[in-house]
Amino acid sequence: MVDKHQNLSEHFTLGELIKTSYKTPDGNEPPLEAVENLVGICEFWLEELRFTYNTLYVLEPHEDYDTSENVEGIIINQGFRSYQVYEAMKRAGLNPSPTSNHMRGCAVDIRCAGIEQALRYMVILLDMSDQNHRDFDELILERRKSVYWLHFAVRPNDNRKKILFFNEQ
Repeated sequence: MVDKHQNLSEHFTLGELIKTSYKTPDGNEPPLEAVENLVGICEFWLEELRFTYNTLYVLEPHEDYDTSENVEGIIINQGFRSYQVYEAMKRAGLNPSPTSNHMRGCAVDIRCAGIEQALRYMVILLDMSDQNHRDFDELILERRKSVYWLHFAVRPNDNRKKILFFNEQ
């Protein structure tokens, strides 16, 4: 049994990255390899995305990042997805990919307040990739009606740097 309170990084817990609205007998419990992949996304990408976004767009000039009450968190809609969750999504009429990076703990869907925040997140992630010489697998701006989110994936190897806009769900 996994500890949902386990920190994957300073600001992200395992519980945040395995939550799902699909109730399954396995409880969407990830294997160790998936947890390790989620740790990598949190430590090397999401923490810096959070810091940079808050520094550029949320905090007042010269305000101390660590003590500000205005700091926003990055909200994850979905991270790891077990095979049972995949099957439940299919039964619900969705069309999840059987080879999704979510199923290996290599992807997160990041909630966005709107198109502007989504684009800012995308630019920050692209800049991070360039500046740190780190590749990602997928950066996809998705929406369902007026709800936006970013699908962001990083594999341990063979990353494709695939970028898509408005992949309708």
